[in-house]
Amino acid sequence: MAVGPPTSTSIFCSLGSPDVDALLAEAPVVELGAGDVAGPAQLAEACLLVVESGLALIRSRQPGTFREVVVCHAGPGAVLLPPRAGEVVATLVPTRVTLLTPGLRDRLLQIPDAAALLFDALAATIRQKHRTIAALAWPHHLDRVRAKLLQLAAEHGVVGRDGIRLDLPLTHALLAEMTGSARETVTRAIDDLQEEGLVVRRGRTYRLAVDPNDL
Repeated sequence: MAVGPPTSTSIFCSLGSPDVDALLAEAPVVELGAGDVAGPAQLAEACLLVVESGLALIRSRQPGTFREVVVCHAGPGAVLLPPRAGEVVATLVPTRVTLLTPGLRDRLLQIPDAAALLFDALAATIRQKHRTIAALAWPHHLDRVRAKLLQLAAEHGVVGRDGIRLDLPLTHALLAEMTGSARETVTRAIDDLQEEGLVVRRGRTYRLAVDPNDL
């Protein structure tokens, strides 16, 4: 993990506000390489994390077990709470994150347009968590994996002529963490979804044969 220079935060760029830019110039930025993790101690000064680029996961370890679950995933422009005890921020690809301290947050909230953008970003994160919880409510793991892939396609997919492409290094182990499933169960589910015609897999890249309007 490396601490980089301040940067103009993606969710606030549309404002073109010198006041906001001046505040964000004070915000520290953390750069994580692919596969890096950062725990609560490394992000202790932040009350909010703003993803500038890449993809960040919040990974939680269940007490008394070695099992980990992914409770949140966030791409550019997303806002996250920092990890608490038992959680880490993990990355799949090189990721840049701005740290908003309580002081910076409070000063941003005094600027109405910036406050509205911050609210909208937090609302989007809550909406994602609602969809994640709904996916985990499926009793069958096949349905959980299908729901998670559709969610990832909606939030991080690239629309093409033949469906939506997920350019993410998704392993069966990672999908298992995202769905509360065993890795072997995810492997069987992916095989079934390929037979259905929903999923076409090329290495760790997936293409979903769905209409973007249906997501």
